[in-house]
Amino acid sequence: MLQVKDTLRATVRLSFDGRVEKTYHGSDAQLRYDNEVRVLRHLEQRGCHFVPRLLEADPAKLRIITTNCGTRVNHLDEERRASLFAELLPYGVRHDDPDMRNVTYRQSDGRFCLIDFEFATLLPEAK
Repeated sequence: MLQVKDTLRATVRLSFDGRVEKTYHGSDAQLRYDNEVRVLRHLEQRGCHFVPRLLEADPAKLRIITTNCGTRVNHLDEERRASLFAELLPYGVRHDDPDMRNVTYRQSDGRFCLIDFEFATLLPEAK
């Protein structure tokens, strides 16, 4: 596995078969884990196709495994970035961390995607 992120909040590794493993640690790790699992399940139920699919969730290890949504994007104009995060709203989710580090590009279909939903909010009408 290739480690792609190791911070106080999470470690992210990419497997050779393309899966993404994220392990939560630090303050509020359980809350952030629970929230990301809840949001990813919600988005999958709603048919959102530009976010990772949750493949496994291990609450004992505070670890999730998801599909890979492509490679990080280094530059996107502000208007396009805002538009991309706004695409989540009809699915009942506000990302709450709309930073470039949470945008990827999936070459297989030429689609910008969004990742990292540990701080996202399920909107009241979506619950």
